[in-house]
Amino acid sequence: MSRERTDHILESAGHRLKAAWWGPPPASAPTLVLLHEGLGSLGLWRDFPARVAAATGCGVLAWSRAGYGRSAPITLPRPLDYMQREAAHAVRPVLDAFAVRRCLLIGHSDGASIAALYAGTAHDARLAGLVLLAPHFVVEEVSIAGIAAARERYLHGDLRARLARHHDDVEGAFWGWNRAWLDPAFRAWDITAEAARITVPTLLLQGLADPYGTVAQAEIARRCLPGPLEVMLLPGIGHTPQTEAAADTLAAITGFVGRVLSGTGADITGPPASATRPGD
Repeated sequence: MSRERTDHILESAGHRLKAAWWGPPPASAPTLVLLHEGLGSLGLWRDFPARVAAATGCGVLAWSRAGYGRSAPITLPRPLDYMQREAAHAVRPVLDAFAVRRCLLIGHSDGASIAALYAGTAHDARLAGLVLLAPHFVVEEVSIAGIAAARERYLHGDLRARLARHHDDVEGAFWGWNRAWLDPAFRAWDITAEAARITVPTLLLQGLADPYGTVAQAEIARRCLPGPLEVMLLPGIGHTPQTEAAADTLAAITGFVGRVLSGTGADITGPPASATRPGD
């Protein structure tokens, strides 16, 4: 399967967005839709989209959300319900612009929360499943501590310089995310009610050394999600399973996508499984 990438610029929900596509078009195969993290972008997925396209035979769509990457900047501050707004107003127009048919959403961190919100509220018949990498359903103390530490690295370390390579408006990208999460009112942010309406099969991957979240997020998913759920816990892995445990993550996603698209995804039952890597 081709790993060739085609780049696109589109207007969606009033913003100019940079997007890219890998693999077959929607008329030829299902689409895997990637939603990036709170400091992520199209480019920061690196070779993950091409590898997923090659492994699954699906088309892969990714874009930089407004305020990130090479997409249009936004006006700060971000509202504290920015993830709910993204799910409500920004995801469907992109899917429609690319004529996406049957699809699965693969979200990382903030993107995983947006994917969960979309699945729980959008009533989109095209959606066949979810892959959630290090999702947030509620705000944990470890999340606040990790984001406060990121602010120090941005102000006094090399984080700003590293992010500036990937974002046209690095100040907007960083502070829009950081100040929202560190606003005292954000501690009440909670999407468990929306998650309780997710009925599609879901795969959740959580690193057990994640500085932004704990296994509590997986436990919330076990309690709240009414649909089929599979959990993969990764000892020694931090916030980015797709890079820190690339082979395990790709294998898990490929197997899950195959089960969902073959119609056996609804048979995923039982307690979460733990995954260990050689040497752990």
